[in-house]
Amino acid sequence: MIRYAKPTTVDEALALLGEASWRILAGGTDFYPAQGSKPFRDNVLDINGLAALRGIADIGTHWVIGARTTWTDLVRHPLPAAFDALKQAAREVGSVQIQNVASIAGNLCNASPAADGVPALLVLDAEVELRSVTTTRHLPVPEFILGNRRTDLRPGEMVTAIRIPKFAAAGTSCFVKLGARRYLVISIAMVAARLVIEDGIVSDTAVAVGSCSAVAKRLSGVEAALRGLPVDHGLVAAIQSALMDELSPIGDVRGSAEYRLDAAREIVVRAVLAAAGQTTGDKAAAA
Repeated sequence: MIRYAKPTTVDEALALLGEASWRILAGGTDFYPAQGSKPFRDNVLDINGLAALRGIADIGTHWVIGARTTWTDLVRHPLPAAFDALKQAAREVGSVQIQNVASIAGNLCNASPAADGVPALLVLDAEVELRSVTTTRHLPVPEFILGNRRTDLRPGEMVTAIRIPKFAAAGTSCFVKLGARRYLVISIAMVAARLVIEDGIVSDTAVAVGSCSAVAKRLSGVEAALRGLPVDHGLVAAIQSALMDELSPIGDVRGSAEYRLDAAREIVVRAVLAAAGQTTGDKAAAA
């Protein structure tokens, strides 16, 4: 017999997960399209009654985003400028109606290469909190998302929060998405960039690209090339010459692999300049 349960406490949810196999239902914006018209053959654990998993808290060492926190919740919450890229990505997740119910954790668990939230979480060094009846694990996002639609979520576990260390919540950030149209589109390529600037010099940086590999990737070559540079036209030159070996895009109906690589480099430039407080006009003037 197929079961449906809607627990009201996290402990109750974990107990259920420990005794049987369940499909977890949160916002449902990925759950129901994936189900389509097929009959249900799995137990369904509806976590929408878990009020403890919704909200954002500052616990001193980390910012903690509950697993049921929606994109709209995130946009409305006062957060440091380092979170701007994540807020900008939030506004790209489908329509406003989708943003009102879709959860940030669900976006991670879906593990799509084109998941809008993942690059912005990567530049914040985010980690995923996974709980079961007996254990709690904290995995960096790159260790949680293993591939296209694959995660390290184990039987009996659920994602309970996303944690952002305070050291990574520094600087300013920007998110840039390229699609075939302005709104309601799966990306061809997308970039999140976070820069820490001290006395006009880039002291630290994090850059991540999505939709150009099986999972979103940090670009270590670009980051290394930018550190220590003054905030001027040299940023553009550094990005244009930096290696992006982490990227291995496919070609599909939205664009060829070659186009994605070229587009990724261009929108890295745009995201970095925006995070640095410059504009594409500044770029053109410098060129």
